[in-house]
Amino acid sequence: MRRTLALVGLPLLMAAAGCAPAGSEPTGPGIPSDRHEAFEQRATAVAQAWRPGTAWDTGYVPLQEPTVLVGEPAFTEETKLAFHAGWYRQQVPLPAGRPDQGAIRFPDGELRVQLISAAEAYRQIDQGDPPPCPGRPKDPGTPPPANPPDGPDAPVSSGPQAACIPLTVTGVELGAAPVRTSRGEARVPAWLFTVEEINAVVARLAVAPEAVGAPPEPVAPSAPPPQNLVSAQDVESAEGTTVNFRLGVGSCDTGITPLVQEHDHLVVVGGTVVRGTGVCDDMLRLEPVTVTLRAPLADRPVLDVVSATPLRFTAG
Repeated sequence: MRRTLALVGLPLLMAAAGCAPAGSEPTGPGIPSDRHEAFEQRATAVAQAWRPGTAWDTGYVPLQEPTVLVGEPAFTEETKLAFHAGWYRQQVPLPAGRPDQGAIRFPDGELRVQLISAAEAYRQIDQGDPPPCPGRPKDPGTPPPANPPDGPDAPVSSGPQAACIPLTVTGVELGAAPVRTSRGEARVPAWLFTVEEINAVVARLAVAPEAVGAPPEPVAPSAPPPQNLVSAQDVESAEGTTVNFRLGVGSCDTGITPLVQEHDHLVVVGGTVVRGTGVCDDMLRLEPVTVTLRAPLADRPVLDVVSATPLRFTAG
């Protein structure tokens, strides 16, 4: 039996993407209920069209990015910037040979897969040296220049700035990392990189590309979504019955309301907004929101109501 729940979300924390022309949004009593009904109808269609295929239940389909933090990193501003940008420097030899097969351990069983080498994994996380950062010092703790330049290249603030520095890899070993997959949270073989500047280990999943399954092609409803319905972009975290995700909204949007429809085999999320009037920019901005389920999420996928895409879980 379907479980359905619609929740009013957090107050607007950020603004975002695209605005409707002036006067295009109807107003008056009953409009919020109409918005919720449009979500419910589309979410039901998305859930009914979900056909993931055999790989979803028997293979390895990760729902996270292949770089995972193991532990609490205790980021500073500069180390967080370096991690997300992929700035690393290697201080230890990296084995170039591929190890023997590894095992992915799911709640419902085990899957043997081919692995990549530590050198391959490092090449995947390393995005090169930090570029020159206007207004930022070359090393942490360096104060900004006494007479900063004027004009478009001037720093936006004269206060302390994060340095553009790489993270130093001082060790590597083959281990495992927890990863959310189509079959629930699994222990996946990973190369574990010790990084001098943070407390967490940077894990790069070691599964060879040929063993990684792709999520199924989404089957979105043929009808275009209502103008005030907005997409979920990703899931930031899920703990028990609480799901934190991000909506893509517009700069002039208000009344941001996250919505969820719950089924035994999946969850559909999205949101509604009140479109702004007047002149707005077209920049997509991400709005963090939270919904509460009636039962723990467990291994159920989370689908976007607009595109029907299974959402990835962000890390770090």
